[in-house]
Amino acid sequence: MAIKVEKPTIIESAGNKPKVIEEYVGRVNTKTADVSIARMKSPAGWMEPGQKPEFDEYTVVLRGMLRVKTKTEILEIRPGEAVIARKNEWVQYSTPDDDGAEYIAVCLPAFSPDTVHRDDNQVE
Repeated sequence: MAIKVEKPTIIESAGNKPKVIEEYVGRVNTKTADVSIARMKSPAGWMEPGQKPEFDEYTVVLRGMLRVKTKTEILEIRPGEAVIARKNEWVQYSTPDDDGAEYIAVCLPAFSPDTVHRDDNQVE
């Protein structure tokens, strides 16, 4: 049976500035543990602590630039581009450009605060 999702749930974000997370599918909005799908709206200068999640994250940038830092490289993902961050690998996301960024994130299995494993040091 198809299920219509009427609206997302706004989820609290991590990082040095407020970021809007609109969860359409996931543990909170649809009680789905297999996958989460969310639209992110990050302001200029936003950065979150590094993390080593227990899920794969697939991200498509719609507007602006998303910087993705790993242990070995820094990627700049622009509109129309995507990035895959594999589970159990350290990654850090930020939106340093003046206009921030908007992007869609898909996590398999679904995002959970218990499985994201953020670094202890908080971003200022």
